Amino acid sequence: MKLHYADDGPRDAPVLLFAGSLGSTLAMWEPQLTSLTLCCTTPHFADKAPWDERIAAVEAGGTAGIADAVVSRWFTTEWAKVHPDVVTALRNQIADTPDTGYLGCCRAIAAWDHRERLAAVAVPTLVIGGSDDPSTPVDPHALTLVDGIPGARLEVLPGAHLATIESALAASELISGHAAITSS
Repeated sequence: MKLHYADDGPRDAPVLLFAGSLGSTLAMWEPQLTSLTLCCTTPHFADKAPWDERIAAVEAGGTAGIADAVVSRWFTTEWAKVHPDVVTALRNQIADTPDTGYLGCCRAIAAWDHRERLAAVAVPTLVIGGSDDPSTPVDPHALTLVDGIPGARLEVLPGAHLATIESALAASELISGHAAITSS
């Protein structure tokens, strides 16, 4: 996750958040945010079973034991075949993540439910979904965000869970254009 907080740069610099759950939460309380982009994320996972299974797998075999399965959901097969270096680097990143930290994140995501708070997001919001995202499919995840956040707009890019990497140019254009919008 990367967080560029307004205090790190000029007061009029855009605040960029990566990690959708954190981004949507901060947007509810952070007065310095002037726009928000949520990428391939959700305010809630109705089915907790995949998270329980992932937690059990990490407890049994560590993050290295789930790294391939996790990263296989991040990219379409076609994109992954053309970019094996990116897939390998991210797979290694997951495998090297400390088990305790990864388990804590899984438990937090499984418990996460901010659907009732979406209406409190008071800045222009762009929701980006991946057309082939098996982790947070546009329907219901991105649609829940767009329906719950006043004035939010949806853009769907070709790609899986990391559609912003698979369709990097289009994502960059959408995000930079949206970051220039302010709520004032």
